[in-house]
Amino acid sequence: MEATLRWTMVTAIAPVAWGTNYFVTHEYLPAANPLYGAVIRALPAGLLLLAVRRELPRGSWWWKSLVLGALNMGAFFALVYVAAQLLPTSTASTIMATSPVVMMAIAWALLSEQPRLPHLVGAAVGIAGVCLMLLTGATSVDPLGVLASVAAMGMSSLGYILAKRWSQEVDVLASTSWQLIAGGVLLLPFAAAVEGAPPALDVPALLSFGYVAVVATALAFAAWFAGLRHLPAATVGLVGLLNPVTGVLLGTLIAGESLTTRQMCGLLLVLAGILIGRRVPRAARIRGAAGPATVPAPVSGSGHRRE
Repeated sequence: MEATLRWTMVTAIAPVAWGTNYFVTHEYLPAANPLYGAVIRALPAGLLLLAVRRELPRGSWWWKSLVLGALNMGAFFALVYVAAQLLPTSTASTIMATSPVVMMAIAWALLSEQPRLPHLVGAAVGIAGVCLMLLTGATSVDPLGVLASVAAMGMSSLGYILAKRWSQEVDVLASTSWQLIAGGVLLLPFAAAVEGAPPALDVPALLSFGYVAVVATALAFAAWFAGLRHLPAATVGLVGLLNPVTGVLLGTLIAGESLTTRQMCGLLLVLAGILIGRRVPRAARIRGAAGPATVPAPVSGSGHRRE
């Protein structure tokens, strides 16, 4: 139980940092260069983690890094960047918070992690809170921004479960750095073709990109993938509900966005959903004590290889 709480707190670093990323992107970064924005976010973060871990991909991890880099970093960053420019901070972050249900479904299909009743109840309560915060009618909603957020949520949910399926093969910091570098490299030619020369950045934009790359990317994704390695995907997805809480509170405290009674009730429901989702039955915790629910290791002589 103590280990579960510890890894839950580590995982929570990610959604809190991502919640701040929406505000920083919306307020300080250039709106006309989403592809370069994604590249500038991913590559420095990946190179920073690579400098810390000093390990290159081996064998199948060359193509796995490309797949995960495209799903979790490349297209995801560009779509999130677009959403952050087109939607209010609170709206963009709450749409992404619907990912727990998608992650549960994909984890059930790919990892045989059947969602448990506390996870389902927690997701229902949390998403009810998300709907209260999103459907306030206080601000206009750009359909293109909503589409970008939904696409980012679906792609990343699949990428996270694939990363969990393969997580026992390599070090977390190493695999995170490979994904970030792969995502940045995949995006770079598209950025050059679509947006031309890189944008000129002033001092506030450079400082903002520094924060986004180090805190909201390198640190956040390392914490997130560490949580996926040690916790069920459903639990990690529910912890991700801290993202909209952070986004709404930042929008209220710093950006001057109004916090309505409905949004306050939504925030409370989101927090309740996270707490409910952590109440996994004791038997399940005992079964999970030996390690995360991932694809079993191969049996010697079976002729099957581990994904």
